[in-house]
Amino acid sequence: MNVLIIGATGGTGRQLVSQALERGYRVTAFVRNPHKLTLRHERLSIAQGNVLDYRTVEAAVQGVDAVISALGHKRWFLPSTILSEGTRNILTAMERHGVRRLICETSLGIGDSRGRLGVYYTFFVIPFMTYFYFRDKERQEEIISLSPLDYTIVRPGQLTNGRKRGTYRYGANLGSYFLTRTISRSDVADFMLNQLSTDKHLRKAVVIVS
Repeated sequence: MNVLIIGATGGTGRQLVSQALERGYRVTAFVRNPHKLTLRHERLSIAQGNVLDYRTVEAAVQGVDAVISALGHKRWFLPSTILSEGTRNILTAMERHGVRRLICETSLGIGDSRGRLGVYYTFFVIPFMTYFYFRDKERQEEIISLSPLDYTIVRPGQLTNGRKRGTYRYGANLGSYFLTRTISRSDVADFMLNQLSTDKHLRKAVVIVS
């Protein structure tokens, strides 16, 4: 299987690349700056581009079997459409080239999981630090949900850099209105890659926490 990984130089993206290679997949890593991805492997290809530049997205999508998106950015304090418009470009390119499987990382606290990232994030972090970022994630999920593709939206709790344990909880109604539930990026990557071989969460949004 040839997998395109969007956001391959981010925290989850790096885990996705390395774990996908460990599983024997061919990996195309879509990155703005190739120098930020130091990993080299015979089954790893680099596609340089920007999700807001449709030409580069389309070129990367051609010939792959599935797309995994860990797209993110750090422009938290200003209105942004990077996530939503970038995802729209990804979906358009996938439909044009007949690539049906999409697995996309968003966040706990989005959509019908709103409020379940705990008091600290719900009442302090999201309203005052990441408001625009989370609103763009909301639009990103809406765009995906209207797509005819075979998508799975993965909503992790607060991300950490912990080791991969391979044991975590996932489902539709996890999280907490009081406490902040966490999950390591390595376990999120493990779960996202597992979705390539199952239809259990097809066209659904699923929460994952440790």
